[in-house]
Amino acid sequence: QVQLVESGGGLVQAGGSLRVSCAASGRTFSNNAMGWFRQAPGKEREFVAGISWSGGLTQYTDSVKGRFTISRDNAKNTVYLQMNSLKAEDTAVYYCAASVAGYPGTYGGNYDAWGQGTQVTVSS
Repeated sequence: QVQLVESGGGLVQAGGSLRVSCAASGRTFSNNAMGWFRQAPGKEREFVAGISWSGGLTQYTDSVKGRFTISRDNAKNTVYLQMNSLKAEDTAVYYCAASVAGYPGTYGGNYDAWGQGTQVTVSS
């Protein structure tokens, strides 16, 4: 079983940037795709970004394309989400997740391990 710990959330003004990180332990990190999801108050959890086992394939939800970048460092067992040009609607708890497969997907059921979440708040 893999353990995931997110960090780096916080409060930022609209238009600003923030990077959240997710440190993994417990199984071979480089075998699996990783994803970031978010959940805003009163809304369902949604897929934000995913990255393949090698980092060669990335996937984003439309609302963050061109603003967010997912990356990974397999030597450090860490996945990152760089968030630029943040908007108030990006405010949510951001969760890191480990996929059961080598390639990412938007469906939460494809991920079998989740972090505890980190709060990102964007003030307008």
